[in-house]
Amino acid sequence: MRLHLTYGQKLFLLASVPLIVAAAAIALLVAAQSRDLAEREIRQLETQLIEAKKRELRNYVTQARNGFYFIYGSAAPDDEAAKQQVMQILAAMIYGEEGFFFVYDYDGTNLVSPRQTDIINTDMWDHVDGDGTPVVQDFISTARQGAGYVTHLWPKPSTGVEARMITYVTSFPSWRWAVGTGVFIDDILASVANTRAEVEARVRRTFLYIGGITLAALLSVFASGLFINIRERRLADAKLKQLTQRVFDAQEEERGRVARELHDGISQILVGVKYALDVTRRRITTGDARASDTLDKGIGNLGLAIQEVRRISRDLRPGVLDDLGLGPAIKSLTDDFRTRTGIDAQFETVVFRNRLDQDAKIALYRIAQEALTNVERHSSATEVRLDLRGHRAGATLRVTDNGTGLGERRNTQGIGLKNMQERMDQLGGTLRVLSSKTGTVIEATVPLTHLLPPEPGAAQMKALP
Repeated sequence: MRLHLTYGQKLFLLASVPLIVAAAAIALLVAAQSRDLAEREIRQLETQLIEAKKRELRNYVTQARNGFYFIYGSAAPDDEAAKQQVMQILAAMIYGEEGFFFVYDYDGTNLVSPRQTDIINTDMWDHVDGDGTPVVQDFISTARQGAGYVTHLWPKPSTGVEARMITYVTSFPSWRWAVGTGVFIDDILASVANTRAEVEARVRRTFLYIGGITLAALLSVFASGLFINIRERRLADAKLKQLTQRVFDAQEEERGRVARELHDGISQILVGVKYALDVTRRRITTGDARASDTLDKGIGNLGLAIQEVRRISRDLRPGVLDDLGLGPAIKSLTDDFRTRTGIDAQFETVVFRNRLDQDAKIALYRIAQEALTNVERHSSATEVRLDLRGHRAGATLRVTDNGTGLGERRNTQGIGLKNMQERMDQLGGTLRVLSSKTGTVIEATVPLTHLLPPEPGAAQMKALP
């Protein structure tokens, strides 16, 4: 099933599709760059906050170690009294709502946990968090290496629910202890998540803004196209009404012309024929020898009627145009015009091998006919020249007279020139009218698209077919 679009729909698509594509591309580019920039800033902020927490933890441990280093530094590895004193100091060092210090021996037994006293003296070696991380083993491994940070999940003392935590662990190697403290970073992660959500919300708003602008632009294009379409339709309807009226006027004028010619010419001749036949019948009845004279006169008048009918028929649709072509048809028209009006009319053409299609032949013939009619009725010319020739751009008919020109009659003389112009417009051709007090030139050109290729084997053509 093929989709047939009107001219207005094609024009709307031509205007709207590039706009939609450009708006979509801009929206995607803005969204991608906004997300990328925001993500970099969020990661940088997250890194800065976590680094600040790490420095804070390290300072806590350093200060705590400095507080009891005089005990640890002078105690032997098996000095239980010194160990108890240090554990009491560490158990008392709680800060904030969640902060505390812890101590594990290298076997995984918890020695100090002021916020979670239920795990004191409990073997925590196999303890893992919700992510499967062996937290205590990581503490001890980090302590054996000297000091470091461990990121893990741990139950918050205030809620008992696991939350993300960063812990700084250091070592008391002579006592085989892993000592440290940690800080929960769920607030940082929540802040980062909120920031990401705000970025996504801004991106969505940007999409909505761009979509709204695009929709407004599309509505503007649609409204403008609708307005132009309605306006053009009204103009086209008005022009169509004018053209229809002119067609009706041309038909009535042609009918009047044919009626006048029938009445003034054929009707009078036939009346003369009837009168001659009546006279002939009476003379035959009375035996008058002059019957043959009136009969011959009637026969002569009947011949004139036949010629007049042929002339009218030729004016309406010349048979020579279909039988012999445009050149002979215009030549016949020129000869009849010269005979009827006494105006010196000459026709010239040149030989060229291209052939005009039927529409072009009819249009040029009617233009020649209309031009000669104008010469006869309005120009007061004594000479008229018709020239027909083909060239690289198509074919041109030129009609030149030595009359008085169009003058003010150019815009008031009727539909003759308008008909010529419309015939050329229909064929995509051009019509030039040059007028002065010394004469008028009418030049009609049909484009090359109305010239047919030469017939195979045709060497030359003496005139246009």
